[in-house]
Amino acid sequence: MLYPGVDSDTNAAVALLADLACDRPERSVLEFGIGTGRLAIGLHRRGLRVAGIDGSEQMVSELRSKLDGDAVEVVVGDYRDAWVDSTFSVVVLALNGIFDPRGRQAQLDIFRNAARHLAPSGCFVLESWVMSDAQRSGEWSVIPRYVGDEHVELQLARYDITTNQIERTLVHLRPQGSAFVTVTDTYASPGELDVMAEVTGFDRIARYSRWSGTEFSATSTNHISVYQIRHS
Repeated sequence: MLYPGVDSDTNAAVALLADLACDRPERSVLEFGIGTGRLAIGLHRRGLRVAGIDGSEQMVSELRSKLDGDAVEVVVGDYRDAWVDSTFSVVVLALNGIFDPRGRQAQLDIFRNAARHLAPSGCFVLESWVMSDAQRSGEWSVIPRYVGDEHVELQLARYDITTNQIERTLVHLRPQGSAFVTVTDTYASPGELDVMAEVTGFDRIARYSRWSGTEFSATSTNHISVYQIRHS
């Protein structure tokens, strides 16, 4: 599992996204990287129209197997440019999905694809983590990402400032043994994401450190950023 412990934020995420969608006439959410429906099914059960884009047919099949999974429209494709034939109140990309390993152009394309799916006054919501000054040094850093009774995850990461690429190895330790997952990301700071938003037609209207709405500060290690499509 790439994000152990993430379920603890699910209810808060669904609540924040539902509030944003319900404040807008379309009452609808499009999720980039919908996966197995962790957010989508909860949003559907709140009475919202929900759709998603995902590149994994296996993930989509698992979503379909869940109760209410068939009620969610899904397009299998790349959320960089795949199209769902509708517009939405909210587009969301959670769990660091904006850190696309293909680089800055891919990240800008994701913003543009969100913009073309949004109805007037719609919002693009991003969730990602914030790199500390020590992690920017170019040296290997080791941090605990999750500590549970029978599961510990350590992250070994190294950042290349010349390419904005982060090389990460996630070490999962369990009673039955260990597992290693290698991930490459293109990091973007909150400020860099704000610039991408600006040039693709968005204004930032909120930023939190948690889905629960906790205030974002200089010491926050994660952020939830809400960008509203700019009026023409």
